[in-house]
Amino acid sequence: MAVIAVVALGQACFLRGGGGAEVTPTPPPLGAQGIVEMARDDLARRLSIPKDKIAVAQVTSVNWSNTSLGCPQPGMSYAAVITPGFRIILSYQGQEYRYHSDDRSTVIFCP
Repeated sequence: MAVIAVVALGQACFLRGGGGAEVTPTPPPLGAQGIVEMARDDLARRLSIPKDKIAVAQVTSVNWSNTSLGCPQPGMSYAAVITPGFRIILSYQGQEYRYHSDDRSTVIFCP
């Protein structure tokens, strides 16, 4: 059984979206669907909304330079190892929310 980790790096971390701009959903890259659903689950909990209201705006394959997945926290140390994963942009009511992940089971809500 896989262990799923969702790490919050702050309660109000988000990207500002254009006021009312419409988002055209993009399908996630092969192998990213489970990770994307974990991010959508997390955002739905944070916003107290149904998951089906959250659009997937963009999913990009990324090779992170270390295990911080591009979202290092002050005072933390990270292994300097190339870590494959995804940059996920979710959208709800004109706001965009960014998540970073590895390619297995870690999803981070990222400023």
